[in-house]
Amino acid sequence: MFDIAPTELMVVALVALVVIGPKDLPKAMRIVGLWVGKARGVARQFRSGFDTMVREAELAEMEKKWAEENARIMREHPADPPAAVHPIDAPSPPPPVHDPAPASPEDDPAPVMVERPELREAPGDHPPAADGKAPS
Repeated sequence: MFDIAPTELMVVALVALVVIGPKDLPKAMRIVGLWVGKARGVARQFRSGFDTMVREAELAEMEKKWAEENARIMREHPADPPAAVHPIDAPSPPPPVHDPAPASPEDDPAPVMVERPELREAPGDHPPAADGKAPS
């Protein structure tokens, strides 16, 4: 980034040691570290804001292109008439209307069993008890 060679860095450290002194050098290095940290934070925040602006600009550009493409497609393919309804999707016809009383006994439909009858067991269906007596 700044293209500082290791020899140049050693010269700067030697000058700092002579000018500041060995006693105050750790305190000075700590202050320099805080400044560098603050500068990095500001740079990170700036880069984050810049990236957000670029992303929003790209998104707006893409939305504009999509809107233009959508308008072109709509011009080329105007709204078609509604397609024929598939028989499965078609509404079912209304149920037939039945007369409450049939005209003749031949027209009377056969009765339909709605409920299952209860099954009753015959007296001889039970196995004999262990003592030889029939259950009562």
